[in-house]
Amino acid sequence: MSGAQGVEDSMISPMEPHRKLCLTLLVVLVSAHTDTKVTSSQHMDDFIRVLEQVEDSNPGLEPVNVLRGLRRAAGLRDEFMQHFLGTIREDSTSEAPVMDSNLSDFIGRAMRHKVTERGREEGVVLTADGTTVAMSPVLLGIEAGLVSETRCRFCGLYPLTLARNLGLSFQRFHSSLLSQRLGPDGCWDDVTSPQVFTLSDKPSLATDALVNGGMDGVILGIEVSAQSQRPLKLSSLLRRYYCHHLEGEGLDAAPRLISQLRRENFRELARPHLLQRQVVRSLVLQRRLIDHSTMLAQEKEELTAVVREGIKEFVHRYMDCPAIIPRCQWGAAPYRGTPTPLSLPLSFMYIHHTYQPGQPCLTFQQCSADMRSMQRFHQDDRGWDDIGYSFVAGSDGYLYEGRGWHWQGAHTKGYNSKGYGVSFIGDYTSSLPSQQTMELVRDRLASCAVGGGRLVGNFTLYGHRQLVKTSCPGDALYSEITGWEHFGEVQN
Repeated sequence: MSGAQGVEDSMISPMEPHRKLCLTLLVVLVSAHTDTKVTSSQHMDDFIRVLEQVEDSNPGLEPVNVLRGLRRAAGLRDEFMQHFLGTIREDSTSEAPVMDSNLSDFIGRAMRHKVTERGREEGVVLTADGTTVAMSPVLLGIEAGLVSETRCRFCGLYPLTLARNLGLSFQRFHSSLLSQRLGPDGCWDDVTSPQVFTLSDKPSLATDALVNGGMDGVILGIEVSAQSQRPLKLSSLLRRYYCHHLEGEGLDAAPRLISQLRRENFRELARPHLLQRQVVRSLVLQRRLIDHSTMLAQEKEELTAVVREGIKEFVHRYMDCPAIIPRCQWGAAPYRGTPTPLSLPLSFMYIHHTYQPGQPCLTFQQCSADMRSMQRFHQDDRGWDDIGYSFVAGSDGYLYEGRGWHWQGAHTKGYNSKGYGVSFIGDYTSSLPSQQTMELVRDRLASCAVGGGRLVGNFTLYGHRQLVKTSCPGDALYSEITGWEHFGEVQN
């Protein structure tokens, strides 16, 4: 099966590479006699530009003092934070950034995290790679990294970014006060000018955006603590991390420290036993500082068991599994008809290439446009209910949800009920996807499916051409997958 005909997308033009990756700037300065007027969306690009305005208005101010000023604007200074980062004194203005009320209000809204009763998550921003990030754990992690030499090394890094949020969520789930330990993800009202982010399910206290921000905070905090010279500007650090433009060889030639490699970098830094220990310690400290009580030995032992189970789920969800861009985020049209549920676990994975679109997509915008183009072709030209594939691999570092884990696809005629169809965007007749992209499918997606009970442990992997008369997934890619673990020969 070939993919969609590469028609021009009506929402995002292929000629627009990636909205310059960091969008056109939406911060508008009014006259010098008035406050700075901030007209912006909830996009990381806008936050970086506002941060740049703060830095430019306070030349020579140390990054750690800029961060303290941001925390003051957002009101982030409870006893837990002050334990690791020190007290922010109201009367200390000599080392605080000067901000007018509009900039201060914008920063406060961007950093104060909460979920409303209507399921809207606030204090989060959309990044150029299509993922959503809570800002407070990102900046707390960087601040913890910057002060690590004056206090103990990395003392506050995990507690401030991830551990406390994870622990509180695990506790409330165990007490039946939450319906899930982790997540969920959600979708923006508009990815071009995002304003409202709505969660896809009932929230935990560790939503995907909080976890993304926490992982980024750990990664960037360790990075700044390891540098011999502190970053001159926080805005430059965030821009390098969140706004890198992939070219040519994609992720294979990209620098290590970019948001597209968030899970890979975090996997190298964090160990499950370390996370478990940090979560327990954070909850013990939270009890002492916030609740002013001491946790007894028996209670700590019970807590450790609760945390151990939570960390197992965290590792599977965010370290073993790849990040998958949900349908609502890439702009999927509704399913036509009634989907057929799969009977899990399945026994097979079928590898495809799209053929058309014929070029790898390197940005969230282009990959999303390719997904919509293929879905239109499958629905309108082929007459199918939806895009045929279960999942699609872009070359931007992400998988894209097609019919997903639970619904039967239309990818491998005669075998759709027996396995997942996974396609790589591009024509791989004479070339291969990037190594990073192939690893996403071969290692991460397969491990995720087995660990989540969606594929049997001894599943078989086939190329599309082995089961249907077609050249898919292209000569080069087919030759490559014959060397993958789980590849199987069809028995005639």
